[in-house]
Amino acid sequence: MSKPLPSMTDRTWLILGASSPIARAFARLVAGQGARLILAGRDRDDLARSAADLRLRGASAAIVEIFDAEDMASLDALADRVKQQTSPGGLDIFLAFGLMPDQKAMEADPALATRCLTATFTGAARLLLALALHLEAGRAGRVIVLGSVAGDRGRFSNYVYGSAKAGLAAFCSGLRARLFRQGVTLTFAKPGFLDTAMTWGLPGIFYAESPERAAATLLYASLKGKEELYVPGFWALIMLIIRSVPEKIFKKLSI
Repeated sequence: MSKPLPSMTDRTWLILGASSPIARAFARLVAGQGARLILAGRDRDDLARSAADLRLRGASAAIVEIFDAEDMASLDALADRVKQQTSPGGLDIFLAFGLMPDQKAMEADPALATRCLTATFTGAARLLLALALHLEAGRAGRVIVLGSVAGDRGRFSNYVYGSAKAGLAAFCSGLRARLFRQGVTLTFAKPGFLDTAMTWGLPGIFYAESPERAAATLLYASLKGKEELYVPGFWALIMLIIRSVPEKIFKKLSI
C-alpha cells in the first residue's frame, strides 16, 4: 500500500457516518489528497471539529450535514442537499453508518430490532437509491459501502444486525450491476474486528485492525475497482470455514 495516492482536488467525498473511527480515518486520507468533503452524521459539534481538522490536513473544503438514518424524510433531504452541492461526475461516497444494539436487548424489544434493521439496511439502501441517478448522470464516481462479516451467516449471537448487513450486501451487488454500466464503481467491504471503543475489552476479540489501516485498504481497493473484500483479508478464510459448517451443527454453536 505504498503506491502514492492520486490527487483528488476535483472530487467531493460524501462521508456518511462521519463520526465513526473508520470514516474519520478515511476522511483524513482523502483530505490529504485535496478532496472536498461532506461530513454527514448526527453529532453536529463533533462533525464541526472534524471539518476544521480536515481543512488543516489539506481538504479543499469540509462541509457538515446532519441526518437521521432512521428517518426517511431526513435521508431524502440529505440526498437533495448533496445533489445541489455537487456536480454529476464529481461525487464519491463512503457509507459507514449503521446501528448495532445488543442482540438480547433486541430479542426483548422488537422495536429496537426494527430500529437496527431500518438504520443499517433500509436507511442505507434509501440513500444510495436517492443518489444513484446523480451518480449515473455523471458517468463517473466511486462508492464504498461498509458491510460486515456478520452478514455472511446468521449467528445466534448477532443475527438481527447480521441480517441487515446480509441484505445490504445483496442490495449493493445489484446496485453495482446498475452503476457499472455508467462508469461508477461500488466496493463492498466486510470488516472483521476493528480496534475501536466498541470492541475494546470484549471477549473473543483475537485481532482488531486499526481504523487507519482499514481505511487505507478500502481506499486502495476502490481505486483498483475491487468489488468486494474482507478487512483484514484473513477473514475470507475464517468466513469460508464458518459458511461450510452444516446447519445442524451450526445451530448448536453459541457464536
